[in-house]
Amino acid sequence: MQSILDLAPPPADARIAYGRAVSQFGDLRMPRGKGPHPAIIYIHGGYWRAKYDLTHAGHICAALTKAGYATWNLEYRRLGEPGGGWPRTMEDILKGAQYIKKLNFAHVVAAGHSAGGQLALWLAAQRDAPPLRGVTSLAGVCDLRRAWELKLSDNVVEQFMGGTPRQVPKRYDSASPIDLLPIKPPQHLLHGTADTHVPLEMSEGFAKASKNAKLIRLEGAGHFELIDPRAKQWPTVLKSLTDW
Repeated sequence: MQSILDLAPPPADARIAYGRAVSQFGDLRMPRGKGPHPAIIYIHGGYWRAKYDLTHAGHICAALTKAGYATWNLEYRRLGEPGGGWPRTMEDILKGAQYIKKLNFAHVVAAGHSAGGQLALWLAAQRDAPPLRGVTSLAGVCDLRRAWELKLSDNVVEQFMGGTPRQVPKRYDSASPIDLLPIKPPQHLLHGTADTHVPLEMSEGFAKASKNAKLIRLEGAGHFELIDPRAKQWPTVLKSLTDW
């Protein structure tokens, strides 16, 4: 079966800029029927690097829209382009999420995969974020200090944060989801037990520290099954994204 990363997704209904930078835009998909519909702010992964964009996330967003949810697939500035990394990447997520206030939705949740999981959980902790009914992290990088210790993806966390936890501790305090607890919106954490890109311990540690999180282990699943609507895990993923 061809990788979900290599397949062209169904087109979005609209591509909308929320800022002036090239990567400050989102893809909006709307379900059929009369609204207001529930909405999902979706944040793609790729270890915050510019070579990974929101294209592959079009598949999960299209599947969610087919299930009756409006989806706002956010792009943001990433490493390798001007403004990418701390703090501008997070500023983009907040600004892009705030755009949804201009639209009329029944309720809003946030979700993200991998590095996008970090960004979705970070968003849920911000006072200026739109009201969120919940947040789902799919194989999320929930602890930036631990990710730095593990040197994940060629030590990308140090690049993203502009230094080590010892050099810039306040940056890690402000960006690492586990350091932002308690987070008010309830959290669903999904993680494959066979994930070799982001270890399961990321979600396990966060779930243990949070009093408002539900951890769902997907036995035998790797990293990308969680964003592939063709995968056998999709019904579980869909439930975690919509059961609020």
